[in-house]
Amino acid sequence: MAAPRWTGLATFGSVFLRLALGISFLSAVADRFGLWGVYGQPNVGWGNYARFVDYTATLNWFLPAATIPALAMIATAAETLFGLLLVVGWNTRIVALLSGALLTTFALTMTVALGVKAPLNFSVFSAAGGALLLGVCADFPFSVDELLRRNRQGI
Repeated sequence: MAAPRWTGLATFGSVFLRLALGISFLSAVADRFGLWGVYGQPNVGWGNYARFVDYTATLNWFLPAATIPALAMIATAAETLFGLLLVVGWNTRIVALLSGALLTTFALTMTVALGVKAPLNFSVFSAAGGALLLGVCADFPFSVDELLRRNRQGI
């Protein structure tokens, strides 16, 4: 348990991290469906799903080409699900640990395909570490998990 003077910071930190990770996942998915604009506009990484599938192929060059569309779809579904669940805070511990595994896998494939500078520039290792740290937090304030805990305890 954190010292009383750090409790507020711990609460803020876990909520901030949960929302930052969740919204980042959702933002990446929005980008691959063109919701942030078309490719070439400022701060648009993909701009459409086809460019995301091509990027998935670049990172996973060691897999058969036939598996890439399914892998892109699985990654998109996982990021959407993890993003939504982190934002609302439902099953946060499990989702955070799965997010950490997904982000670590992403960071490693980026490192192999593009070099270590790419995942460092995009803070993928930091996000993975944050997700894993969130997964070992004791409490998840301002979340569905917290509401369910209070209901079970009759608070």
